[in-house]
Parts: sequence; C-alpha cells; structure tokens
Amino acid sequence: MKIKYKIALYYTLSATVLLVSFATLAYYFSAKSRKAEYMERLEYRARSIANVIIEDDRVRIDLLRKLDKTTFQDLYQETILVYDPNYDLLYSNLKDTAIRTHRSLLDYIKQNGIYSAEKDSDEVMGVYYTEGSMSVIVIVSSLDKYGYQNLQNLRRILLLELLVAAVALVVIGYFFSRKMVAPIDQLVRQVNTINANNLQDTTVDIRGRDEIAQLGSNFNTMLQRLSNSFDLQKSFVSNASHELRTPLASIISQLQVTLSKERSRDDYAAVLSSVLEDAENLSDLTNGLLQLAQSELNEQRFSLYEVRIDELLLEMGNLIKLKQSGKVEIQFEELPEQDTELTCMGNEVLLKILFLNLVDNACKFSADNTARVLIGFHSHYIQVQVKDNGMGIPPAEQEKIFEPFYRGQHAQQTRGHGLGLSICKKIVQLHKGHISLSSTPGKGTVFTVLLPHL
Repeated sequence: MKIKYKIALYYTLSATVLLVSFATLAYYFSAKSRKAEYMERLEYRARSIANVIIEDDRVRIDLLRKLDKTTFQDLYQETILVYDPNYDLLYSNLKDTAIRTHRSLLDYIKQNGIYSAEKDSDEVMGVYYTEGSMSVIVIVSSLDKYGYQNLQNLRRILLLELLVAAVALVVIGYFFSRKMVAPIDQLVRQVNTINANNLQDTTVDIRGRDEIAQLGSNFNTMLQRLSNSFDLQKSFVSNASHELRTPLASIISQLQVTLSKERSRDDYAAVLSSVLEDAENLSDLTNGLLQLAQSELNEQRFSLYEVRIDELLLEMGNLIKLKQSGKVEIQFEELPEQDTELTCMGNEVLLKILFLNLVDNACKFSADNTARVLIGFHSHYIQVQVKDNGMGIPPAEQEKIFEPFYRGQHAQQTRGHGLGLSICKKIVQLHKGHISLSSTPGKGTVFTVLLPHL
C-alpha cells in the first residue's frame, strides 16, 4: 500500500474512533442526565401527592380521587399507589387491575425513605412521607416518553453525523495525504531520471524546511559524493592504466629490440639493467596500488591495538637507509609525563607505511637528504611534524597534492608515481586523525599528522 493511502487510512480510522468515542460519551451522559432529571420529577410528583392528601392529621383520599377526575395527568402512563404505614392500599389510579406490591419493597421504602428503579421501560419512584403524626407511602411510576424520543433523535443525529464525518474524513485525509506525499513523489520522479551518465549534473529540487526537504538536501549531498567518487575512480583507473602501461611497454620494446638480432654481452647487460629498473618501477607502482587499496578498507577489517608512535618513528632511520642514503633526525617538543600520551590505537603496519612515505619524501626532496621529525602531544592528539628543506610546494599545487597519481612540477625529476601522499591521507583518516601541510617555496615543506592518543 502506498504511503499516501496509509496516511489517509490511519487519519480516517483515528479520527473516526475519536468521533465515535465522543458521540458515545455524549449519548451516555445525555441518557444519564435524562434519567436523573426524570427521577427528580417523579420524586417531586410523589411528595406533592403525599403533601396534598395529608390534611389536619388525616389522609384525604377523597381529595386525591376528586383531583384525579378533574385534572390531567402530568406524566405519561402514570401509575399512583398510596399505602399507609401498615401497608394497606389507600389509593390506586389503576382501574380493574390487581395491585401487587412486594412487602420487601414497602419495607425498603419505609426504612430508607426513598426508592428508585427501572421496571421494563418505566421509571419507579417511592417515598415515605411524614407530616405531623400521619405517614404514607407513595409509589409513582411513569414512562418518560418524550425523554426517550429525544434520546432516539439524538442517536439518529449522531449516527448520521458520524456517517457524514467518516465520508468527509476519507476525502480530507486523501487530499492532505496527497499534499504531504507530493514532495516524496517529486523526489521519486527526479531520482528515477538519475543514472551514471547524468550523475554529475543532476540534483533533486525539494524546497521547504521539513524532513522531506532535509532528505532532498542529504540526497543531493550523497549525489555529490557519488559523483566525486566516480570521478576519482575514473581518474584512478586512467592514471593506473597509464602508469602500468609505461614500464610494461618499455620492458617489451627493449626485449623485442634485443631479441631482433645477436647482441654482445655488454649490450645484454645494459638491456637487463634497464629492464630491471623498469621492473623495480613496476613493483613500486603495484605495491603503492596495493597499499592504497588496503588504506581504503574499513577499520573493522584491521586489528587495532596500542602502538607507541615514538618507537615506531625511531625505526624510520633504519628503514630509510635500506631504501636510500637518507638521514632521519627525531626530536621531542617536550617529554610526556605518561606513556599513554604517545600511544594510539592503530594498525602498526599501516602506521609504518604512513610515516615511511612521509619521511622518504622528506629525504628525497631535502637538499641534504635529511628528514626532520618533531614529536609533540596535546590533550587529545599526538602531533608528528615531518619537515624538509627542499624547494617547497607552490600554493596552486597544495590542494591537489593528496590526490592519487598527482605529482607537482618539482617532483617530475624524482622517481615516484604520486601515490604516497594519497595513501598517507587514507591511513590517517582510517585512524580518525588529520593530516595537513604548510609549505614555503624555496624553504621547504612541513607535513603535520594528528592522531588521537589513549
């Protein structure tokens, strides 16, 4: 069932139940009020009769008979019974009808002074009236014809109103549900037009300040993220294909030329040396792609445990010497009071890749092949700054420096593929940290890494 139909149905049912409850309560209290009012009338009638027939300490039944003959009855189908304290019937307005009143009822009226009940459709009221030394029991019963007619009219009116209200609620509920769901229908229609070809230039247009407008805004944000992801994916595939094709083409062409005719030993050695260099370049590239793919995995895929950042950085000197003739200088801003200030929850392998890439770049681009590492700590983060004294990065290139395969103008003469800093950023994000750079052309570059400590 569509949402707009559900909204209309739930609205109609809830409003109908509410109206039925109100109508039932109105009818119930009206019936209760009618009964109470009519019982008051019967009690007043009974006491009036008792007051009339007692005169000068004696019961004037003849006066009641005379009044009964000469006046109209006040109540519909009224029955009047008058008993003395010994339960002898003094008067009855019923003609040719056997009168049977249970003694227990008369006892109850005499003891309690008043009695009220419903018998069939009639209301019955009995009172024990005393004036001077005389007492009588007067029982009056009658049918509230007009009261019941009013209740029936009220019931018909309420039922008719409920029927009309139910129909009106269905119409109103459907109308308002359509108005409420219209933005969702618009969103669905717009989303159905989105595909991989028009993802970059498409947004959904939902105006307002309600939750649906917020959903549309969030959907536009998601589309922008997807578009950026697709762009990065296309750029990554294109650049990776180009970077992989270049060394492979060089290897194949060199081997084809070498095999085209007999060569001397020195020629073969030169070709093998060139092929080895291309193969090493290809190996570095594939390792970089593997590291980039690993850094983009979710943190639940890795085992995270306590890692001492200072101890990890102290290993960078030996690792750099294995790759190149570089030097690493490590300093502390100040000594920590506790080891936890230099310990973070992380993956040691990925953190080694992070700092090895940063230190390796600093050594390659420094004039003295030296990377200077400064370790500091704050209330929530460990701060690691990796500095070089190279040519620096132009401001126009600093925003793109973390993109995969991007290489600045000063890095064109240095061996690499532009994956290192992209891998570093992914690893830092995976550890819920932050990486930034500040660079001054001609003076060098500083990369700052912030990692949350224990």
